[in-house]
Amino acid sequence: MRIMFSAAVAFSLLAVGGCKPGAGAPEQIVAPVLTSKEASDEFTFARPQEARVTHVSLDLNLDFAAKEVAGTAALDVEAAKDAKEIILDSDGLRIAQVTDSAGNALKWQIGARVEDKGEPLTIQLPAVAAAQGVRKIVITYKSAPDAEALQWLAPEQTAGGKHPYLFSQGQAILNRSWIPTQDSPGIRQSWDARITAPAALNVVMSGIVEGKAQPVGDDRHRFAFRMDKPVAPYLIAIAAGNIEFQELGPRTGVWTEPETMKAAAAELADTEAMVTAAEGLYGDYRWGRYDVIVLPPSFPYGGMENPVMTFLTPTFIAGDRSLTGLVAHELAHSWSGNLVTYASWRDGWLNEGVTSYIESRISEVVFGEKRAAQERALAFAGVEKAIAEKGATSPLTALRTPDGTSPFDTETAVTYDKGALFLHSVEKIAGRKRFDAWLQSWFDAHAFQPATSEMFLADMRKNLVKGDAKLEAALMLDDWVYAPGLPANALRPDPAAFAAVDAAVVRYAADGTIPQREWASWSNAERMRFMQEMPEKRSSAQLAALDSGLGLSGTGNSEIRFLWLKLALGNRYDPAVPQAEAFLSRVGRNRMVTPLYQVMREQGAWGMAIAGPLYQRNRAGYHAFTRGNVDKEMGVKD
Repeated sequence: MRIMFSAAVAFSLLAVGGCKPGAGAPEQIVAPVLTSKEASDEFTFARPQEARVTHVSLDLNLDFAAKEVAGTAALDVEAAKDAKEIILDSDGLRIAQVTDSAGNALKWQIGARVEDKGEPLTIQLPAVAAAQGVRKIVITYKSAPDAEALQWLAPEQTAGGKHPYLFSQGQAILNRSWIPTQDSPGIRQSWDARITAPAALNVVMSGIVEGKAQPVGDDRHRFAFRMDKPVAPYLIAIAAGNIEFQELGPRTGVWTEPETMKAAAAELADTEAMVTAAEGLYGDYRWGRYDVIVLPPSFPYGGMENPVMTFLTPTFIAGDRSLTGLVAHELAHSWSGNLVTYASWRDGWLNEGVTSYIESRISEVVFGEKRAAQERALAFAGVEKAIAEKGATSPLTALRTPDGTSPFDTETAVTYDKGALFLHSVEKIAGRKRFDAWLQSWFDAHAFQPATSEMFLADMRKNLVKGDAKLEAALMLDDWVYAPGLPANALRPDPAAFAAVDAAVVRYAADGTIPQREWASWSNAERMRFMQEMPEKRSSAQLAALDSGLGLSGTGNSEIRFLWLKLALGNRYDPAVPQAEAFLSRVGRNRMVTPLYQVMREQGAWGMAIAGPLYQRNRAGYHAFTRGNVDKEMGVKD
């Protein structure tokens, strides 16, 4: 049975003055709380219908020696008239005290730990402040040294090798390990922060910087940041290190270590053009600046769409801008994910699938239709492979994931690529001009608000389909979102997209002909297609010839290097072992690290003799997310 969205929406107790989202500059935009069953979040302890956080004010000190952040979090709370308490999310936070804004002690309690969720922090609410309707609580606390959202790097783990480094990664539910708040995407919050750090370091956050750093004593200084728009709490992010800034355009720039700046800035030269292209498609960019920070290699993801400060892995730096689709993806989140955010983790495709679609459209404008078409074809192949591996009837191949599915256990090719394929298919059937107008209207109508699959489909039916029974039948909307597998109307890629590459694969499989000349002129997508489609079983002589002919072991493209190492290790090719050891000692991106350890494990004694000592050396340097995934592969119990 398909449950259509009903307008069970409880709006904020604070009036917002009738201000339209994104228009004007109200002191605070307060997002609604969705109360429909489909919007409920199983991975938070919060009960937002009773009491919820609307603003977080942080005053924190960064202690690199102790590997902790310490200070206060002052929360603005809206509560129902008879509410006596508020429940926050915590994961290892060490609470010293809780008070109201006047310093009067409030009763609080940390509850029992729940695996993969943390602990509830229950706080007695103070009386309502006169004429405000807002209650304020102040929590004095420290994060634990092993807080999963935070990675503290020693100087030797950085490019410069002289100063320590800190970065956070909050998605999906890790920010509760360093910020006491209601850590749920549907409970959007504005925030501000004052961060004190060693004087040798710069600090950036996913908010607008306020003024210059101010000295605090002889060897520390304080930074101030503000995000006046309500965001999902996982989007509060921080980085601190020996980093510097270079402008890329009037509203774009890059932060990174000095040693990385030249390569990073060159790779990011198209960033301003991407912002302009996205605005041309879906309306104004509403976050002010669009800056990025290129982090040390231990960052566990390709990128993270933190507002005004996208976090990027250095593995996207290939020297030829061939991997900058990653930047287009994170920028696209400024509309889908940041502007309109899924209310619960079961609707992950609303963020990632819609964003992957917009990424493709941006790439088409900036880099051309051929590159965009080839990237869509690669993604389509990934969807087909994922569905084949999971099974066409597996509920994990539906866009809306089953209740209880951990946000860490979703199928990436489904959430991202099947989601994008859904929108490409709708666009083809409804017409691009008509579909673009509808998608922009969706963002405008739901700006700075949470959403559900039910809301998305209801809006599409009302404002795109508009009662057209023939169009409704052609779109197969419910099949896309709720049913497993691939609907019959899925837009299939142009068979010519990789015709030359696929012919080269056939020749190579037949007689070992290496496409050396073609390789030199192929795009990154064409090279990836060749590596993905070639026979999996290769002899040492064949691998040596392939490496020599295509220069695989010397490539600066991390995607090609990853595919080469996966192929080589899967065939127990000894000459590639030093390359794999160097790669896995330098790169912490989970999508590349975990599969390589998996391949080695699958090779039995040969592979484990390499993987065991290698992981023992590098485990502490991986982010908690990557470490947790490799632990499972290697049978390591923390």
